[in-house]
Amino acid sequence: MPNKPHHNSKFIDLSHRIYDGLITYKGLPAPIMCDYLSREESKKIYGENYQVQIGKIEMVSNTGTYIDTPFHFAADGDDLAQVSLALLADLPVLVIDAKDSIEVGVHFFKDLEVSGKAVLINTNWSKHWNSEQYFENHAFLTAQAAQLLLDKGVRLVGIDSHNIDDTRGAERPVHSLLLGNNVLICEHLTNLEKVPSTGGRFYAVPPKINGVGTFPVRAFVQIKTD
Repeated sequence: MPNKPHHNSKFIDLSHRIYDGLITYKGLPAPIMCDYLSREESKKIYGENYQVQIGKIEMVSNTGTYIDTPFHFAADGDDLAQVSLALLADLPVLVIDAKDSIEVGVHFFKDLEVSGKAVLINTNWSKHWNSEQYFENHAFLTAQAAQLLLDKGVRLVGIDSHNIDDTRGAERPVHSLLLGNNVLICEHLTNLEKVPSTGGRFYAVPPKINGVGTFPVRAFVQIKTD
């Protein structure tokens, strides 16, 4: 019999599904997904008893729900292979209710304890995922709020929107502030309305890749139910 876990847990998936043709960020190409070795072709190698499939994916690293590491904005910043697992896994969660807000400002965070936590901002923008509206006038975090979170010792900031910055201009102050101070960013989250405001643990671990600053993750929150 399999070993039983020491505690019961509930897992809440915060990731969008990635598929062939998905547009995550307007102007960036969609992933191309196909068989490198199809099940039918594998019969030539393994015979008729069983078949295997090996997939081939061509995509930019900003696809689906993904993590931003410092290398994304700075050549000397930690990349996916260098960033500490302590910044990506088992982080205490604080979910901010900013539903239907476009500009998420300082007042959402003034009286909150965020030190060492993953602060996940629920704007409800993920309801527009895979639509034209998702890209237009989307919810974002202000630079002043990012500075406050940084001053308070936040570990990671996530948002269920198209970008954590306001993309109506060319500046990306939130990315610059957070990543420049080794605070990771997780964008394009979903299902945040299902996560309790406190008590969960956040995980968003990418592959260990050299020379890349962003990559899709299977982001989730673990909630112990004992």
